[in-house]
Amino acid sequence: MSAASVCDWTERLLETGYAIIPDLLSASALAALEADLDADFTATPFGDGDFYGHRTKRFGSLLRRSPRVANLVLEPTVLGLAREILAPACERIQLNVAQAIEIHPGEIEQFPHCDHDMWAGDKGRHEYLVNVMWPLTPFTAENGATRIYPGSHRQSIARLEDLGTPIAAECGPGSAICFLGSTVHGAGPNRSQAVRRGIVIGYSLGWLKPYENPWLAYPPSVAKEFSRELAELAGYVQHRPNLGNYEGQCPSILLRGDVPSHPRATDSLRPDQQLAVVAFARERRDGR
Repeated sequence: MSAASVCDWTERLLETGYAIIPDLLSASALAALEADLDADFTATPFGDGDFYGHRTKRFGSLLRRSPRVANLVLEPTVLGLAREILAPACERIQLNVAQAIEIHPGEIEQFPHCDHDMWAGDKGRHEYLVNVMWPLTPFTAENGATRIYPGSHRQSIARLEDLGTPIAAECGPGSAICFLGSTVHGAGPNRSQAVRRGIVIGYSLGWLKPYENPWLAYPPSVAKEFSRELAELAGYVQHRPNLGNYEGQCPSILLRGDVPSHPRATDSLRPDQQLAVVAFARERRDGR
């Protein structure tokens, strides 16, 4: 990965609301991952609801289902652009979702939506998340490739009729379909005779409640096998000041073999806050 490539793709993503980055991973790597998940696709029932889809299967907790998923989550280019886009509004980003999706023949078009609408905060001042769809099978307009509405991240959409014409994000395994949380999108209808499989990896601001509960998906017994970077993305780190702590400590202590029965609450502040707090405490101790 070069800094220039991350910068270029970030610029394109911010300009149009989406970017399809070709050949980031090998097709063989995606085929091996699909094989790891095949039994889960078979065992998972169809969804219940018009949003999730009645002819669509979905399941999460992917990092414990296959170690190959870490290669998607930690892919340098997409991780770099996610950090570049989200960094202005947070100290660190987090894994928002790791979900597999299988759309079967006969499924209708998904309701066009913005993923950042899951949070009630004001929109427009900053981005809340970046999503990356990784095809496991070729994405085509016929089999339900994700439909994306270019420029919709900069529009005020009051009615579906206000949307322009979507593009079908057609590409094959190894490419990454990136789009902002503010970009209107939705799965297309599957008019083919084959299933369409993909994985969505999402990154969000580190102080938000994530879509997928990471501590249930990846309890300490699972996360202790992760690399430090992966464990932090999965929630085993504090977001300063003191957010997401366990007994006043960084939750990463739960991944060690010597977790104290009574941890010592320890400040985890931003540098500016640390300076202010230390100066205040010093004055009070001096009697001022």
